[in-house]
Amino acid sequence: MEGPKRSEVQAPTRPIVWISHKDGERCTLCGMELRSGNFIQIARDTGIRCLTCAGFSDLVFLGSGDAALTRRAVALSSKHAVVVKFSRARKRHERQGVLVETSAIERAEQACAQDAEAREAKRIKRQARDEVADREYVAEFTEGILKLFPSCPPAEAKSIADHACRKYSGRVGRSQAAKDLEPKAIELAVQAHVRHVHTRYDALLAEGLEPREARPLIRGKIEDVLEHWRSR
Repeated sequence: MEGPKRSEVQAPTRPIVWISHKDGERCTLCGMELRSGNFIQIARDTGIRCLTCAGFSDLVFLGSGDAALTRRAVALSSKHAVVVKFSRARKRHERQGVLVETSAIERAEQACAQDAEAREAKRIKRQARDEVADREYVAEFTEGILKLFPSCPPAEAKSIADHACRKYSGRVGRSQAAKDLEPKAIELAVQAHVRHVHTRYDALLAEGLEPREARPLIRGKIEDVLEHWRSR
């Protein structure tokens, strides 16, 4: 008999506990008043519950920050829950840590202490490897710019690549399309550079214009620079 396809196999759902951000709510089971900062569980069928009624009162909070410690503590705990909190600034729930057994944390700390030097050596090696890969990527992106825009000054092409491809920046150079060196992604990075460096765009924003108002005013200048850089 043929087994289920990978796409049909669902990973087990981890219990989630929220950090409450308001006062005045009550546990639907025991009636205890819940305050901002309390750990609570929310379910569609049971409503809001305190940790005791949710069955997690024997667990302690382990904050995020040490991935190895968290991974080991979760593995060593007979039960656990992921802790999240709603960020009003980012309009999303963000992971804060986990609830695990105290004994699991203690055993995880011992295991982490035993192989701390080995993990640090691996981290340094991985960091060095990533730095080499990033330099190679920036060099390839620079070459991609010069292929599309052969008259772009090489130093400026390198500056564009450095800026667009900066790690964790969220810029176009970190997109998969850019990593595949797709011409459209490269052109977007060049356009952004030209907009800020070769036009009055930033000055117009400083004068109070909105981006949607400023962009039409400098579009012609961007096209002129790009046309010049495309020529040989």
